[in-house]
Amino acid sequence: MLTAVLVVVVAGVVVLVRVVGGGDDGGSGSVADISGTPTPQREDLAPLPVDVPPVTAEADAACPALMSALPLELAGKQSRPVQSNSPFAYAWGDPPVVLVCGVDRPAGFVAGAGLIQIDAVQWYVDDTDPDTVVWTAVDRSVYVRLSIPSSQDSAAATELSDVIATALPAQQPQPGG
Repeated sequence: MLTAVLVVVVAGVVVLVRVVGGGDDGGSGSVADISGTPTPQREDLAPLPVDVPPVTAEADAACPALMSALPLELAGKQSRPVQSNSPFAYAWGDPPVVLVCGVDRPAGFVAGAGLIQIDAVQWYVDDTDPDTVVWTAVDRSVYVRLSIPSSQDSAAATELSDVIATALPAQQPQPGG
């Protein structure tokens, strides 16, 4: 009887060691990652040069909250490195979707200009460039510009609206004269 109990205990310990300790894996001791969907990584692309305006005190105060909330994947595109004079520029994919926080008011954003509201964010959309549609969030404490290649749809603006609304305080849009 004691032998049977001892065999069961030893077998249980062997199973436990194999499950917890990695079992016979060639000695590496690593455990397989079974957590589900893999975490997206940055795209292996050359850094994208991004022109940015000088950083203002308002941008320095507001933009870090947005930048830290940006997703690594946007509209099916992985993030990619950027090269700019500001820490408030971010990009995804190739051709790139580019976000810059703390930009100037868009030139065409004047009284009477039409806005598009997605979730809680009001966007001014400039489609005068045949290659790029520029979306600017105009109802936040700082302006946020999102440049989307004209060959792509507005999914990036839709996905980022909630992130922007959560990270940046809302304010009444202030169109120019």
